[in-house]
Amino acid sequence: MKIDSFVTSGKFRLDGNEWDVDNNVYILGGKGGCYIVDPAHNAERIYDEVGDRPVRGILLTHAHNDHCELAPEIAEHYGVEVYLHPDDQPLWEESNGDAHYTPLADNQTFTIDGEDVVVFHTPGHSPGCVVLYIKNENALLSGDTLFNGGPGATGRKYSDFDQIVESLRNVIFHLPPATKVLPGHGDQTTVGAEAERIDEYVERGY
Repeated sequence: MKIDSFVTSGKFRLDGNEWDVDNNVYILGGKGGCYIVDPAHNAERIYDEVGDRPVRGILLTHAHNDHCELAPEIAEHYGVEVYLHPDDQPLWEESNGDAHYTPLADNQTFTIDGEDVVVFHTPGHSPGCVVLYIKNENALLSGDTLFNGGPGATGRKYSDFDQIVESLRNVIFHLPPATKVLPGHGDQTTVGAEAERIDEYVERGY
């Protein structure tokens, strides 16, 4: 499966504060059809990167504004559905009001180019966080659940550090150690490299 990635820049807003952020946006699939993962900040850039590929849907790893606020506009542009775990409904409403999305479920599978993309529910950074596992590509799109150097932030509302550690230990770190981790921000890493650091994460508390 073709996995394209590019970076867009904008604002992350929560609890009345805002921060400058760079987001990794992913496109899964080739000319037979693709899914856009976490379209962020710049709709025209996304349209350019998609090119002439048919878009089948938009997959959201969670509903913080920097990952989801463009989703309704882009879904309308392509005439497709937005997929989000329903536990992130409160965050979705903050960015997108009553805009429609289709609920994601744990272990749900999407097939792209004959390969399966499996959804794993990994709460902690937000209640509805998910990751997308592509076994045939030895790749995990980790959203903001896992980064190069640690778990996603849990210092804001709807976040829980103990829960994200549980998601890492019980879900992500059961994947093959060589699995490439493609996060929502920053550089790639591997499951094995991060699993070795779990005690360090727990000790420092973030």
